[in-house]
Amino acid sequence: MTRKLLAVTVALLPMITVIACGGGGETPPADAPAASTPAASGGEMIDPATIADAGGVAGSVQFAGSDPELQVIQMAADPYCLSSHSGEVVAQRVMVNANGTLAQIFVYVKEGLEGKSFAVPAEAARLDQQGCMYMPHVIGLQTGQTLIVSNSDDTLHNVNAQPSNNTGFNIGQPVAGMEYEHAFENPEIMIPVKCDVHPWMSAYIGVVANPYFTITDAEGNFSIDRLPPGDYVLEAWSEGLGTQTINVTVAPNETAEANFSFGT
Repeated sequence: MTRKLLAVTVALLPMITVIACGGGGETPPADAPAASTPAASGGEMIDPATIADAGGVAGSVQFAGSDPELQVIQMAADPYCLSSHSGEVVAQRVMVNANGTLAQIFVYVKEGLEGKSFAVPAEAARLDQQGCMYMPHVIGLQTGQTLIVSNSDDTLHNVNAQPSNNTGFNIGQPVAGMEYEHAFENPEIMIPVKCDVHPWMSAYIGVVANPYFTITDAEGNFSIDRLPPGDYVLEAWSEGLGTQTINVTVAPNETAEANFSFGT
């Protein structure tokens, strides 16, 4: 069977219950730290750009199961959302690429960097709302890094981040162009985000204490660069398929191969 870009709905998740518009009152103050703040974990400070013998890890994430069922999102409840798309929109729970790999898999170094710390990135990460969908659906952050949540839609959204190991937020964004800044201080895989106005909207935020994370692309590939030589545990997270880990050794000035395979 020729594989196509497919998805399984996020509508199966418990968060799907429609909740009345929340976030009333004033928007909570932003709590992002200064860009120069070092990671709170302490230990030896590492600057990936200055590692003379740095290596890396590269690979892909294969899908070994049966093609998941395509489910179309129903947006008729909000005419703006419906009119923002020229055709059907599918949910993004399991995204199978045309070549049989998986997109939107969060891959990060889970173990092997203990005792090291890293400066907080100066560049903020962005989570936008476009066409009543979160863009991107899966995003990665370093602890302390600024997250900017923006609304590009001319309709009300209510952004509700629900971490279990960090301070969350629940804010309304009724006007296009609004932005909100936040930072998560503790590692957490993953933080679910939902919209209390549009129950099909969901996103996931991976927060790690180091800069070595990425998300698979439309070809199912990933790469993590500028790693100090050493032994590591990589973890791959899928919204609909769980997690897997791989042990990998990174040699000086070499790129190790690490390939994951998920089934149903």
